[in-house]
Amino acid sequence: MNEGPEVVVITGASAGVGRATARKFARHGARVALLARGLDGLEGARKDVERLGGKALVVPVDVADANQVEAGANQIEAELGEIDIWVNNAMASVFSPIKEMTPEEFRRVTEVTYLGYVYGTLAALKRMLARDRGVIVQVGSALAYRGIPLQSAYCAAKHAVQGFCDSLRCELLHDKSRVHLTMVQLPALNTPQFGWVKSRLPRKAQPVPPIFQPEVAAEAIYFAAHDPRREFYVGAPSVAVITVNKFAPALLDHYLARTGYDSQQHDGAEDPNRADNLWHPLPGDHGAHGAFDTRALSWSPQFWTSEHRTLIALTLMALGVAGLVALLKNR
Repeated sequence: MNEGPEVVVITGASAGVGRATARKFARHGARVALLARGLDGLEGARKDVERLGGKALVVPVDVADANQVEAGANQIEAELGEIDIWVNNAMASVFSPIKEMTPEEFRRVTEVTYLGYVYGTLAALKRMLARDRGVIVQVGSALAYRGIPLQSAYCAAKHAVQGFCDSLRCELLHDKSRVHLTMVQLPALNTPQFGWVKSRLPRKAQPVPPIFQPEVAAEAIYFAAHDPRREFYVGAPSVAVITVNKFAPALLDHYLARTGYDSQQHDGAEDPNRADNLWHPLPGDHGAHGAFDTRALSWSPQFWTSEHRTLIALTLMALGVAGLVALLKNR
């Protein structure tokens, strides 16, 4: 670890989960490199980080370009110091039936949401392996295990990230490396993506309820970066979806066929001509939150128990011992 504040790289840092995560690290005084395409959002993120006590470096990057990612990593180490934590979070998606998707759309989503993670990981490994330290956090989704209708390109990319991580994890273990890799599987979140993702849906897109605030994700990412277990499931819905899919995938096929279209849309017709960010960033600073604040949960009891599992286990053990002692005394 660097002497002094840790150096953290966050891709997709201009909005949504990346923006909330940048704020979380800033509150702990980190030096945060902010990677994304949108200059307005990056500038807003920089102000957030500095206001909260961290140091920010804005690095305009399209993560689909490996050369840009590598050049960004060089700039970060030159200006902030050796990278301690790399968080891959940038994403792109298209809400559309597969039969209406184009090859170019599949390529673009894959290049950002999957290959962007690969390029970020390669840049991090190039530096971390030589020092034999560092943590790579892959921001995943319950959709890494269970594809749903209308988001085929995104689901496929998240599946690919999960498979990539399994391979890399085995190699790190084989090499006895002290570079850590962890993946955080997130639930539905209240982020701006639903207002800027390209969509062919007749009604406005929404995250599948129940919806969580992006700060829930940021808390999990921060914890995973400092206690890097193999994988984290965040939110009871993520646990339920992943578990049921392991044992009854056909049941989920039929359930999602019935519910997956309506659950991803809400009241109000979509404007078929609205701008989207698939190819170019939208102007403006969109912040961390989307349009669903009144419906979003700010806490996940499931993740709290995961975060504090050692304390809970010790408490249960103590209660068990106390109960056994009481039982023996009363005999």
